[in-house]
Amino acid sequence: MHLPATHPPSILCGTRHERDKWKSINAGRRGGRCEAAIEEEGSMAKSSFKLEHPLERRQAEAARIREKYPDRIPVIVEKAERSDILDIDKKKYLVPADLTVGQFVYVVRKRIKLSAEKAIFIFVKNSLPPTAAMMSAIYEENKDEDGFLYMTYSGENTFGSV
Repeated sequence: MHLPATHPPSILCGTRHERDKWKSINAGRRGGRCEAAIEEEGSMAKSSFKLEHPLERRQAEAARIREKYPDRIPVIVEKAERSDILDIDKKKYLVPADLTVGQFVYVVRKRIKLSAEKAIFIFVKNSLPPTAAMMSAIYEENKDEDGFLYMTYSGENTFGSV
């Protein structure tokens, strides 16, 4: 991905105010990281994992993982951009294929150390997957071209408003 030479590193994907300021300064210019993230899949920001790692490297890693652990699903879990829930301490997971989405949500809750009274919602491609669905089925239906399943979590159940 090409970054303009004048693009300040601290604003690659900083706060909304910083991005808006940068956009107004560079109106009409193309190619910044934030622009790529904002344009991805409508309201859903592009995964920071995708921004940090080139496609070929992600594909090779997913293929290596699937070959070494055929009974596991490679999953990337990231917080929704405007969610007020804490950040998760680990993004990459090798999930047993027979685990349900509900069981995986429990794992995510534990990693975030989310209190019982707080709600969490997991999204796959802007949709809430059924909690009883097997992770293997969700993976087969929604895996990315790189071989990973991308899941986003939020404290709100409408992805467009987080």
